[in-house]
Amino acid sequence: MSVKILEVNQDNNGRRLDNYLISIFKNIPKSKIYNIIRKGEVRINSGRVKPHKKIKTGDQIRIPPYLDNIDKNVVAINPKLHSFIKDNIVFENNNFLIINKPYGISVHSGSKNNFGIIDIARDIYGISIDLCHRIDKETSGCLVLSKNKQSNKWFNNQLASNKVKKKYVAIIKGHLKKTIKVNTLIDKHFINQSKSFVNANNGKEAISSFKLKKLLNSSCFVEIDIFTGRTHQIRVQSNHIGHPILNDAKYGDKNFNKTISPKKIKRMALHSSEIRFVDQDGIKIQAKSKIDEAFTILLDTLK
Repeated sequence: MSVKILEVNQDNNGRRLDNYLISIFKNIPKSKIYNIIRKGEVRINSGRVKPHKKIKTGDQIRIPPYLDNIDKNVVAINPKLHSFIKDNIVFENNNFLIINKPYGISVHSGSKNNFGIIDIARDIYGISIDLCHRIDKETSGCLVLSKNKQSNKWFNNQLASNKVKKKYVAIIKGHLKKTIKVNTLIDKHFINQSKSFVNANNGKEAISSFKLKKLLNSSCFVEIDIFTGRTHQIRVQSNHIGHPILNDAKYGDKNFNKTISPKKIKRMALHSSEIRFVDQDGIKIQAKSKIDEAFTILLDTLK
């Protein structure tokens, strides 16, 4: 079996060799990749190198053939999921792909799921696809993926500068009487299932605005603008102000959920409805995503 040659493209110019290989062979342990580099089984332009070696456009990277075979030894993704993702694309250009993520599917694979949105997208579009941000498994709506490293870095810089505008819709307990702007510190609690919570003294600043859209039976339909991106921000803050999200198993009101939600609808009533940002070419990107059938049934039932 012959060796395989990877040619470095401009998108990966200047990256470390170890990070480059880890990004390509995502199903292989990092320790394995470091080991084969140190043993000389990976070479650049026929020469032995160290893991931190910076690669350049046009470099020829030799990898052992078994590495490629190990990486392919993963669970096959059902082609129906390919079609499902393609049908839910709400925006696409040369740099970004935005999908209306279904609820119930994680963005990453993990111990309880063999694949996530990113795995499905890479199966369709190739290994250059990367997540620009995350939304919870049980949250649906706008999810941005980048098609190259430069776009991913650009988006994350925009995110860090609070220049990415996100809008959500949700069904929450009780009746919101007015628009509420919530500014709290949110801390993470990794002991209790990675649960986040409001902490008056420690944590990171989290700012959200809750606006009433429609009064429902013992609940209401609201629009939420978030100005920061903390873990579980909307879920934590809605519970903090006494209006937890319907069917939120982690932060919600279990009795409220049992009383008001149709038994056949278990989905959390939180949806990322809109996202806006400016790309690296100065183009304004705005994507909107519609609520799904399950969310619509909740609204119709509670009206």
